Amino acid sequence: MPDTIISSGADSRIDTAGLAISYADVAGAAERIAGVAHRTPMLTSRTADTLTGGELLFKCENFQRTGAFKIRGAYNAVSRFTPLQRALGVVAYSSGNHAQALALAASMLRVRSTIVMPQDAPAAKLAATRGYGADVVLYDRYAEPPDAAVARVLEERGGVLIPPFDHPHVMAGQGTVAKELIEEVLAGGGAPLDLLVVPTGGGGLLSGCVVAAKTLNPGCRVIGVEPEAGNDAQQSLRSGEIVRIDAPKTIADGAQSRAVGQLTFPVIQRLVDDIDTVTDEQLVDAMRFFASRMKMLVEPTGCLAAAAVLSGKIDVRGKRVGIVVTGGNVDLSRFSALVQAG
Repeated sequence: MPDTIISSGADSRIDTAGLAISYADVAGAAERIAGVAHRTPMLTSRTADTLTGGELLFKCENFQRTGAFKIRGAYNAVSRFTPLQRALGVVAYSSGNHAQALALAASMLRVRSTIVMPQDAPAAKLAATRGYGADVVLYDRYAEPPDAAVARVLEERGGVLIPPFDHPHVMAGQGTVAKELIEEVLAGGGAPLDLLVVPTGGGGLLSGCVVAAKTLNPGCRVIGVEPEAGNDAQQSLRSGEIVRIDAPKTIADGAQSRAVGQLTFPVIQRLVDDIDTVTDEQLVDAMRFFASRMKMLVEPTGCLAAAAVLSGKIDVRGKRVGIVVTGGNVDLSRFSALVQAG
């Protein structure tokens, strides 16, 4: 559907001058991934609305190809390779979801892929990444940062690095999540969102989504949510500069980044309203809620935004709220152990 920009007393022309992406980049990404990435469903829950006092609209990227939103940015990035870049192949580092997405995108575009993954990544993510045709190189995330492991691979094999979040084409692709959600919310003259809540690791999804949200739905506040044990983005936003932390120990394996990106942070700093955190226990509660009430399998990282709202950490009473559910890639044995533990 065509872009719909509403007015709510604010200037819809947000200032993205000097930032890595603008809304035009998100719109361009949407055209490139059309027919490749699924246009995922927006689901509701009367129980969730009653529990929180808000009207919650869940954008369910757990139903996306490869089981998470990452195919959007990965395909947008690889599809823009030059002939020389295609010949060199693509290299990435990821705990799993970006790995799977990039492996699939590279396979579809006939580009060789090498993915550096932590040795403790979920077995399902490792198997899927290999299944999509990637050559997987393992490293110890607690002994060295991923960029050091990637540097070795690039030196030995060559290739074009596509990081999981700090890349303009990745950021723009991830922004299509919010673009789709807001288009559906506003279809037929529907009421706009008051708030959009987005899971946050390195900031690729958050930065893309805030650009789309502030353009299409200017009155919408945007809040990122990350694990309490790894609140580097929150610290960075509070201090006004990028804060680097040790690899956080949390069940949200997709949000164990040590710092936000050099490209993502300026977008977050200028446009994001706030960043909140949740505990692992709150993530498990959200996993249990999705499974029991909405019949959905959602991985811990995918529950970050929902956990902040369902736990009451973010007050949504009387508000229309978009919640991004980022993925459902979790080993079944791990999922069962977590939800039964409580």
